[in-house]
Amino acid sequence: MSPERGLYAAVIGGFLVSALGGSRYQIGGPAGAFIVLVAATVTKFGLDGLLLTVFVSGFMLTLIGLLRLGALIRYIPHAVTVGFTCGIAVTIFASQIRDLGGLALPAAEPGPLLPKLAMLGQALPTISLAAFAVGAGSAALIFLLRRLLPTWPGMLIAVVLASLAAWLFHLPVETIGSHFGELPHGLPAPRWPSISFSSLREILPAAISFTLLGAVESLLSAKVADGMTGRKHRYNMEVVAQGIANIASALFGGISVTGTIARTATNIRAGACSPVAGMAHALFVLIFMLVAAPLASFIPLSALAGVLVVVCWNMAEKEDFFFLLHDWRTGSVLMATFGFTLVVDLTFGIIAGCVLAAAFTVVDRVNHWRRAEP
Repeated sequence: MSPERGLYAAVIGGFLVSALGGSRYQIGGPAGAFIVLVAATVTKFGLDGLLLTVFVSGFMLTLIGLLRLGALIRYIPHAVTVGFTCGIAVTIFASQIRDLGGLALPAAEPGPLLPKLAMLGQALPTISLAAFAVGAGSAALIFLLRRLLPTWPGMLIAVVLASLAAWLFHLPVETIGSHFGELPHGLPAPRWPSISFSSLREILPAAISFTLLGAVESLLSAKVADGMTGRKHRYNMEVVAQGIANIASALFGGISVTGTIARTATNIRAGACSPVAGMAHALFVLIFMLVAAPLASFIPLSALAGVLVVVCWNMAEKEDFFFLLHDWRTGSVLMATFGFTLVVDLTFGIIAGCVLAAAFTVVDRVNHWRRAEP
């Protein structure tokens, strides 16, 4: 996908999430957790298929909220949530190895994890030291700033410095401009996605995956905001807003929209007290597109890969992962979700984990009834 698709989602979807949502602090837009789904969907169905998938998932999310089923998301076992979050983090990290090292692959990069790692291993001799230095240096700087100056925008500083270094020293690294071309200077006109019965049938499994992940990610983000502010968001209204935002994003050519934990937490720490902050965030992204889009062409892809390495590290719930392994039942649910997310896909991982957790619950109830019998 080209970068402007994420910007369209941040502007259109982000504005609607804040304007209509059930949380006063939620920042909506494209999220790292969707990388795997977006990449797989656009590879299989093309751009039109992806937009239709986002469009349909938006209707599904809206329906979930209108039927007041949003609160049910809370009952997904914690081990399942940790398992698929860590699985997504590993998958995203694997997808960034090529750009991080500037590797030259002999063919198109495979989507599945194991063939991807095999091809990346074969391409290791082609590593670019300049690209790796820029990417690893960007990640190291972000970690350092987070420790020493936690209130500073470490990711923004790292990307700016990496872009300046690549430009000043004429480093042989691939940039957004050399790979994607110039970013657009505004929003496109809205357009209905191409809809047919056969295309709907084909993209339905992907749309369900988008819906599940969007609902879980958004409500987790809103729950984090509740913990930071002491307020309580409205589950069903938040899901309805996410649905409307995804529908609108698809109409303007944008990718999937969800609540974003990192940006929402940053919004709260910056002093936000109403949804106006999130709406202003979307408008500032639009102003950037109108005024400063040419500057983005200087950003090295390896610097963005370094940023995503940090994102993967932050999104992987490492302490919870190892804590859950201490109990064999929660550990089994965790590893089933984690493993199937890696080797099959996200939807299968979530379903496998939930089914296994439900089976354990049923067994516990049956054993409890037997012990209670005279």
